[in-house]
Amino acid sequence: MTKFNKGLLFGISAYIIWGLLPLYWKLVEEAGAYEILAHRGIWSLLICISLLALRKQLRSAYVMVRSSRTLSLLFLASGLLTINWGVYIWSVTVNRVVEAALGYYITPLINVTFGVLLLREKLRPAQWIAVALAAVGVLILTLGYGSLPWIALVLAISWGSYSLIKKSLNLGALETLSLETLFAFLPNLVFLLIIESNGSAEFGSTWTISLLLFGAGAATVIPLLLFNGSTTRLPLSTIGLLQYITPTIMFFIGIFINNEDISMTKVIGFAFIWLALAVLSRDLYRSSRPLDDGIAKAL
Repeated sequence: MTKFNKGLLFGISAYIIWGLLPLYWKLVEEAGAYEILAHRGIWSLLICISLLALRKQLRSAYVMVRSSRTLSLLFLASGLLTINWGVYIWSVTVNRVVEAALGYYITPLINVTFGVLLLREKLRPAQWIAVALAAVGVLILTLGYGSLPWIALVLAISWGSYSLIKKSLNLGALETLSLETLFAFLPNLVFLLIIESNGSAEFGSTWTISLLLFGAGAATVIPLLLFNGSTTRLPLSTIGLLQYITPTIMFFIGIFINNEDISMTKVIGFAFIWLALAVLSRDLYRSSRPLDDGIAKAL
């Protein structure tokens, strides 16, 4: 198997797992979003530390915390990740997966907007068109929902901000996730101890629930490792196109499995978003093709 094909396998696998996560969270929804979130953070931390120890990379994580700038940014990233995970899990427990899917559809467009506002990047004409189409789509969806699709906006903005911080740090994903979940460890642990003491915790109620909550860590770390394996083997434009696998799977789960309401107004709103993404993807492919050719030759 070539490096490109292996990268494609890793990338597709990662995005499929991320897309199927709503089904996983649905299995433990009786635990509630906050308990699921706390277990996800704690077990992810333990798995990350174990993997770093096996790879003899614990020192690299320690070196990161010696920089006050890195520490501050990772603390901020931890907060953004907690918000993103929490809102995402909550959206699944209240059957609003379609709106969550919208959030991950518009994340690339949020990233483009951040590039203009924060990094002073200049947009190409196609990118302006994509942003304008997305804005129209969000406006139509606001009419369809009767209010701003806040779940989608919180997910997109929190993930876009998180990605911006990670890009500025340019550090290993496993090391940074270890520190991000470490920052949230104490609040998560305190919350779990409180609900355990008052008898409202679901962990330990049945073997099935307990194993699924424990597995939340693996469900988080495994696709991350697969994604990292794909980024070193695939052209940027390919990764840019693969990212739409996740919200597409979520969209179909919301409609066909959760039977969530999808009015004609919402369909039209999504159509504008999809059109915006098509324009953005074509522009990404055309603008990154010379870079992709260079990467392909290196592979």
